[in-house]
Amino acid sequence: MRGALRIVMASRNQHKVRELAGLLAPHTLEPLPDSVQLPREDGETFAGNALLKARAVAAAMGAAVLADDSGIVVPALGGAPGVRSARYAGTAATDEQNLSRLLDEMAGEEDRRATYVCVLALVEPDGSERLFEGRCEGRLADSPRGAGGFGYDPAFVPDDLSGSERTMAEIAPDEKDAISHRGHAARALGAALGELP
Repeated sequence: MRGALRIVMASRNQHKVRELAGLLAPHTLEPLPDSVQLPREDGETFAGNALLKARAVAAAMGAAVLADDSGIVVPALGGAPGVRSARYAGTAATDEQNLSRLLDEMAGEEDRRATYVCVLALVEPDGSERLFEGRCEGRLADSPRGAGGFGYDPAFVPDDLSGSERTMAEIAPDEKDAISHRGHAARALGAALGELP
């Protein structure tokens, strides 16, 4: 069993950092220093983007680094937004603008299935690399509901809440952590580090 690690989080998205910090305790996630630049996310897969970020920060800092790439995959849109989820409505788009574009494109669509995907890349100082993937199946609501979460959460109704029509933005943080794509990936990482079941 490994002791608690200090891991640099290769992200400036404070929502993701907060979620992962809670999920990975007793390990400590350290913020990315302002002086370290993140590379452009131009990979074709979630794993590719996560590795791009983790490798760049690990090379700059010589530390254990964790990077996340995640998004929503909608079969009716050919898998979009996919790896472009964070910039679906443009490079400087807000969460609200991205969600609005997605719901506009899904207007009248009967097949509303969607999958949240998260890939975590851990790069250690010795250069070893590991990937951990989590998924959450669900469907898209017709309109946003709820004030919690971020990203596409207000329109994502997870399958794991059987009999419930609540979106990810309407459930408590501990409920979300138990079923979310990021929660599944973080628990896989924690188990690999010998700390979490």
